[in-house]
Amino acid sequence: MQIKNICCIGAGYVGGPTMAVIAYKCPDIQVNVVDLNEDRISRWNDKNLEKLPIFEPGLAEIVSKCRGKNLHFSNEVNQKISNSDMVFISVNTPTKKYGLGAGKASDLKWVEACARQVANNATGYTIVVEKSTLPVRTAEVIKSILEASKKDSKDSSAKTFDVLSNPEFLAEGTAINDLLNPDRVLIGGENSLSIDALSSIYSRWVVKEKILHTNIWSSELAKLTANAFLAQRISSINAIGALCEATGADVREVSRAIGSDSRIGPKFLDSGPGFGGSCFKKDILNLVYLCEYFGLDEVASFWESVVTLNNWHQTRISKLITKKLFGTISSKKIIILGFAFKGNTNDTRESAAIQICRDLINEGAYLFIHDPKVTKDQITKDLEVKPLDQNIEENSFNEKGSWKHITDINESLFDADAIVILTEWEEYKNLDWDLAESRMRKPAWVFDTRSIIDANSIKKYNFQFWRVGDGS
Repeated sequence: MQIKNICCIGAGYVGGPTMAVIAYKCPDIQVNVVDLNEDRISRWNDKNLEKLPIFEPGLAEIVSKCRGKNLHFSNEVNQKISNSDMVFISVNTPTKKYGLGAGKASDLKWVEACARQVANNATGYTIVVEKSTLPVRTAEVIKSILEASKKDSKDSSAKTFDVLSNPEFLAEGTAINDLLNPDRVLIGGENSLSIDALSSIYSRWVVKEKILHTNIWSSELAKLTANAFLAQRISSINAIGALCEATGADVREVSRAIGSDSRIGPKFLDSGPGFGGSCFKKDILNLVYLCEYFGLDEVASFWESVVTLNNWHQTRISKLITKKLFGTISSKKIIILGFAFKGNTNDTRESAAIQICRDLINEGAYLFIHDPKVTKDQITKDLEVKPLDQNIEENSFNEKGSWKHITDINESLFDADAIVILTEWEEYKNLDWDLAESRMRKPAWVFDTRSIIDANSIKKYNFQFWRVGDGS
């Protein structure tokens, strides 16, 4: 079967980049990315590529080559579904806030809504592809909705469906490279015709050996498991980092030693402020819910401890900063460098910076927050604290604590008590330390939660220096 028209429902961090790469590698396929959010679609269509709603290295270049040719962004959801041979569902699946499974289970209302839209508007034979991260057996829900639509249709033979699971394994900040050079492409399904149709798309640029076929349930569970294992490694190395600080060891040396073991490997062994992003916490809690549902309480407790330790680690860092600054940070000026959950992305979902900054503000600190890609509005939304007026006199700080958004780090250094690096942006590696030393209030502290500062180089300056996992 030859796929000529693709529709992707959801123009977010997964749908947008994934469809851009498919359009780039398959110029003969018309790819339509649809979303109900008019502002998001408008930004995808903006002539100024710097205004794209998502920042990923390499994404703007691909969009500029394909947009208007075989890559299209619109709000015409129903129409694009009806014209498509294959529909990807790539919508948000947040953790439920209330009801059965609240705090752990995934809220599938958007997935269900998409399935109903596909059922109502699809024509002929349509392959429906799960791209969102979903709980095991979600495909049954989608299939039930699609089958029900066939029974309600006057001409049931006019509509037929197959459902596939094709989870993404992208790391934000390297998503385009991950799509162009994937470790594997996983396709779960029951019908060889639909599996082969999707495989033929990826085979345009991915070697056959990397395209894995499984049953649909294994594919859904593999995504949750992959994220759980990666998050577990981060929590594990951060736990060892805390022990290193207490014993005089250096977590970087420990990581290098254990990462040299071929059974372990070096990836995801960098100690930091804790894992963030849209998937890790949500997927682990979903896994916990599934284990509890099936009566596997001990397994559920194991995975829940990964999230518990991550939360503890973020709170540990904010407490450590307060302790180092003589036990109080009320009315003290702290420069926060980085708010995204990792470098090379503007995504702040579950960023460690959110909890750490909230803790510092609650202690009365006055934060000057800088991030090259995260907007003032996004920081305001995440912190749930409005920033103070940019023209406020600094001598009018009060004990309540608050924050400002800054674009010029150097101009904000005057009388600052500390610099805290929370995101590993490249520009933070080359700060003007001579200027910082002359402008900051003594004793001035530098807290490096990302290990991006050369410890030996900074020793020649008059700073108190703390680096995560360094007991020296």
